Amino acid sequence: MARRLVVQPQADLDIQAAAVWYEDQRSGLGVRFLDELGLVFQRIETNPRQFSRLEGEVRRALLHHFPYGVYFIEVSEAIIVLAVLHLHRDPDVWKSRN
Repeated sequence: MARRLVVQPQADLDIQAAAVWYEDQRSGLGVRFLDELGLVFQRIETNPRQFSRLEGEVRRALLHHFPYGVYFIEVSEAIIVLAVLHLHRDPDVWKSRN
């Protein structure tokens, strides 16, 4: 049975900021970002261990068409999304989130 995915508030802000930025660049691009993110979330829920560990228990799933990574951990009853970050910016931001 798949565990539920829980998006932390700061990760939700990451997602909103990215979607708005992409939508400002081109109409519909923000929606494409969110659609792809939804597919990645489904893959994480289905099999979180398919994604490599970065440090400790933190894993990262990459989007295919956008330079973003989803940083998450597994706990007993859920998968916690800590951050959704641009890969070309400070890669250690997720370390300050728990």
